[in-house]
Amino acid sequence: MDNHTLVAETMAASDGGRKRNLAALALAAIGVVFGDIGTSPLYALQTVFATGHGVDVNTGNLYGILSLVLWSLLLVVALKFVVFIMRADNHGEGGIMALMALIRRLLREDERIRNMLIMFGLFGAALFFGDGIITPAISVLSAMEGLEVAAPGFTPFVIPLSLLVLVGLFYIQSKGTSTVGTLFGPVMVVWFAVIAVLGVLQIARAPQILQAANPIYAIGFLTGHGIHGFLALGAVVLTVTGAEALYADMGHFGPQPIRLSWFLLVLPALVLNYFGQGALMMLDHATAANPFYAMAPKWALYPMVALSTVATVIASQAVISGVFSMTQQAIQLGFLPRTNVVHTSAREIGQIYVPSMNWVMMLGVVALILGFRSSANLGWAYGLAVTGTITIDTLLVFVVARRMWHWNKVVALGGLAFFLTIDLAFFGANLVKIFEGGWFPLAIGGIMFTLMSTWKRGRELLAERLQAQSIALKPFVQGLMEDSPLRVPGTAIFLTTNLNNVPHAMLHNLLHNKVLHETVVVLTVVMRNKPWIENQERLQVEKIAAGFYSISIHFGFKEEPNVPLALAPLKLRGNPLNLMETSFFLSRETLVVTKMPGMALWRERLFVSMARNGSSATAFFHIPTNRVIELGTQVEL
Repeated sequence: MDNHTLVAETMAASDGGRKRNLAALALAAIGVVFGDIGTSPLYALQTVFATGHGVDVNTGNLYGILSLVLWSLLLVVALKFVVFIMRADNHGEGGIMALMALIRRLLREDERIRNMLIMFGLFGAALFFGDGIITPAISVLSAMEGLEVAAPGFTPFVIPLSLLVLVGLFYIQSKGTSTVGTLFGPVMVVWFAVIAVLGVLQIARAPQILQAANPIYAIGFLTGHGIHGFLALGAVVLTVTGAEALYADMGHFGPQPIRLSWFLLVLPALVLNYFGQGALMMLDHATAANPFYAMAPKWALYPMVALSTVATVIASQAVISGVFSMTQQAIQLGFLPRTNVVHTSAREIGQIYVPSMNWVMMLGVVALILGFRSSANLGWAYGLAVTGTITIDTLLVFVVARRMWHWNKVVALGGLAFFLTIDLAFFGANLVKIFEGGWFPLAIGGIMFTLMSTWKRGRELLAERLQAQSIALKPFVQGLMEDSPLRVPGTAIFLTTNLNNVPHAMLHNLLHNKVLHETVVVLTVVMRNKPWIENQERLQVEKIAAGFYSISIHFGFKEEPNVPLALAPLKLRGNPLNLMETSFFLSRETLVVTKMPGMALWRERLFVSMARNGSSATAFFHIPTNRVIELGTQVEL
């Protein structure tokens, strides 16, 4: 065999491996990324044409609405998110938190604009939490409502069964989802194939419905119906919910598998199903009450309810996992207090469980189902949070386009104006939903924004107060070395938030114990604005004096901050760190609310409450509790 043949076969094998890997990632992405947007056909058009709220069912309106649906999917999801926004990755990671971290880096020198955009991003992230509660409720409830179509006698059981499924889903979160997760991809492929076939069967009965692909019908509907046409966008937007997930899950699969899945399977299946529902409603206006299940033949109703329930559980699981991931990122970036984060898989770093957030979400979902009692009612409460988040995504991404991609100013502003016009139209149409139930996700978002912004400002204020009381570290150590106290065997690690100052725990230790360990480390943990940190970047060590070191450990916002593990490769004075001979000294601040300038009293009280209820640094940084000594200090806010 000659060299050319060998090289050709090697390249072919490598290419085949890449294709197999791409196919596997695309299959996995179908099961995780597209659950929310993929189950929207269950309730989207039903909400558009809902009795008492929606649009009248007639041929002209069907053409107009379907045209709006198609071009919303093409412009908002395909063009804006899949093609454009997914280019704005933070070292491969996506989502609004990753985007905020990227903005922090890009605008490091422009503090005023940076802080303003961070506040926008923080509000968008807060809205995502509201969306995360309403999505499982509307998805599972709409699936269960198929029982009403199959047999009206099942109507009283729809709500109890929905609650049973959802409470069970939240209950198993602590067990991890790796086992059932392997089934997500194949099940969702079956789902998309089935809804595409149902659509094709109905389109074959009324092929003229395909004329709705002409954007003239969308424009005609909006201009011909005035304010009512504009307000109909508040229901049409349900077809693009889940677009943020495409971006947020980019780090798990990469952009190429997501794009491949979207254009080859998900988008065609959704369009065929929506147009199939339109064809059915054009032939029989009465099917508008539940057009999705009306497409299925009677013999297939119960299997469709089962498949829909499984698909909506998968969609709900993806949203719940997304909320857990965003909570972890918010903690790492300093927007929420430390809380218990459980890693449910020894192999998959992204599989986490946040107990406090899990039970809060469960209570919210139960309250929504008991309060709204139908997917049609929930549909009119849905959309405000989604449109708010995707509008903020647009604003932030165009900052990236200017600062990182160096787009021409005219081109960037033109693109921003185009996409913002669409986003603000959807957002404005959803504002009327505030009184229909839109207040619920908005209230959740408002609460989360208040908590995150208060925690961020409170930490800044605490740092300012501590700085005012601090002593510079290096001059202090130099003075200490000239008249050194008794040195005792072992290593002392003093945790601090600022390496330039003497940790309060060190001052208290010297004051009360009057000794200094042979090896002293002043240690800080730095959360970086990138998701992962390379091993060579993890530790930064500086020798200050004999036996005195200043060390910073760097973690990404998606990493688990395990301090002992990060210190394992460290060698001080030529010897590896021995945890059994190491004591960790932590300062525990007792916060006191005062009328000093900085924050309103109610926000100071809220910050103090959050600080008291947060997890300890010991647990958060995985420091062995039997090696920790805490020394207290009082700080007036």
